Parts: sequence; C-alpha cells; structure tokens
Amino acid sequence: MQFVTADDIRRVLTFEKLVTALEAGHRAAKLPVTDVLIGEGDAQYFVRSSGSWELAFGSKLITCFPENPSRSDLPSVQALFVLFDADDGHPRAVLDGTEITYWKTAADSALGARRLARDDVRTLAMVGAGALAPWLVRAHLAVRPSVERVLIWNRTPERSRALVERLVGEGIACEQALDLEAAAQEADLISCATMTQDPLIQGDWLKPGTHLDLVGGWKPDMREADDAAVRRARVFVDSRESAFDGVGDILLPIESGAMTAADVLADHYDLAAGAEGRTSAEDITLFKNAGGAHLDLMTANAILAEMDAKPG
Repeated sequence: MQFVTADDIRRVLTFEKLVTALEAGHRAAKLPVTDVLIGEGDAQYFVRSSGSWELAFGSKLITCFPENPSRSDLPSVQALFVLFDADDGHPRAVLDGTEITYWKTAADSALGARRLARDDVRTLAMVGAGALAPWLVRAHLAVRPSVERVLIWNRTPERSRALVERLVGEGIACEQALDLEAAAQEADLISCATMTQDPLIQGDWLKPGTHLDLVGGWKPDMREADDAAVRRARVFVDSRESAFDGVGDILLPIESGAMTAADVLADHYDLAAGAEGRTSAEDITLFKNAGGAHLDLMTANAILAEMDAKPG
C-alpha cells in the first residue's frame, strides 16, 4: 500500500493533466456517491465515498473546523483519502486528502471554465483569499492562459494583500482589489470561494460575457451570488446530485422563485455528452462547484497514474 504525501502529489500533478482527467472521467458512466455526516454545528466530520467495479473504490475522511484560520495555521478543511482496488478489494493507497481537496476543487471549477468561459477572457477576479484561493487562480490560468490580470478581493484587506504577494512571487500578474463592485465589473471571469451567507456578487455588476464560478455556498444557508445574477445567467453545475443536496447557491434562489430546478441547464456529465453550454459571447454563465466524492476518486486515480508513469 502506498502512502502519498502532499509533496508527492505536487511532484507529479499539474492542472492541465487533472482537468483533462476529470473531463475524461465525466465521459464515462456516472459514479455513485454517498455521504455520511456527523455534527450539527459549524465543526463537522464527514465521509464521502464513491466507486465502481471498473475503476476503484475510495472514501475521503474529512474534518471541517471553520475557526481554524483565525486561531491557528491549520486550514478549515483537513482530510485523508483511502483508495481500494476494484479487483480484489486490497487497499491501494492512503493519500493526503487535504491536498486532494485543493486540486480537485480547483480543477472542477477550471473544467467549468474550460467549457463555459469565453476563450478570450483577460481579467480574473478572485473573491476570497482563503486556503483554496491560490489553487483556483492557478487552475483558471491553466485553462484560460489568455488572462492577463488577476484581481484579489477579501473582506480583510491584509489577507488579500498577502495572497497578492504570494502569487506575484509565483510570477502571476496580480493586484489587490479594495472595491468588490469595481473588480466584478472589470472581470471576465469571477471565482468566489467564501463562507458568506449574504450574497457578495450582485447580478447588476456583471457585464455581458462574464463567467461566474461559485465555490463557497456549500451549506443550505450560504450563497455567494444574488437572485439577479441567477436570473441573468445560464446556470450550470458540476453534479446535479451534489448541487441539489443542501447547497445554498442553488436551493436559495429556487426557494425565492428566482429560478427553478429546470433552469439548471447541465452538469459536467451532460456537457461531456454534448449538452449546450455557452451559446454566444454575450452570455453570462454561472457554474456552481458543489463537489462530490466522484471527483475525489477521479483525482486520486489520476495521481496514482501519474506516479506510476513518473516513479521516484
């Protein structure tokens, strides 16, 4: 059995490789998913599982402690991923699940952008400066290398400034945004990864052609974009099953009447099968990244395949 660290994963994986692997995974049969949750408050423990006899079986064991960043250097979400062989059931690997979460979440959004964002996007606005934000920036740049400018906004300016310095150090053309409305109005692609319950992105701010990527809003009372944004956009999700399972960015606008379930036009599986995405350069597209154990499984398999191809 292999023990795969975060360093191992970073040694072999790139977003180009992972987005391509996720794209291929969604052209195959839909993978079943199950979730088990313990905890009614903010701090939670849960297990997300997926698998098939053709691929493998895997479970991610996750803790979510939202207060961690304010009281320590630990991220809010930490995890391990355990992968089992589909032929004889032996445990193949234990992987750093926190690292998998960063890669698969960002690649999930990047696949949405590859399919739905315009080819000529120039300005990316990153809303939120938490642990996931730099991964989302890197992933979006991997699929949209036309981006020339990255704007970073966060409620706490010190955190957005620190992220700007980090990304500039990586050679990314990046600057701090102090005015969220102005940043959203300039952006061709907006990625949001926050814990907000009150929508940050206003639909009236979005110019024609914008692609909006919503990564936060993973609980029923959380959402990142208002009703006007939903009404103006062609709405897509990564997985219908995940998006309709307690995700505020989808359920709250349905509850308010801003949209219906039928307004979710397609998920990754539908798009891989040929469903229509963007229809014109003027379309506003909204992609809800709701996650799912199937994405963790696809990512773990992609990592092991790359490790086999690049031993040592």
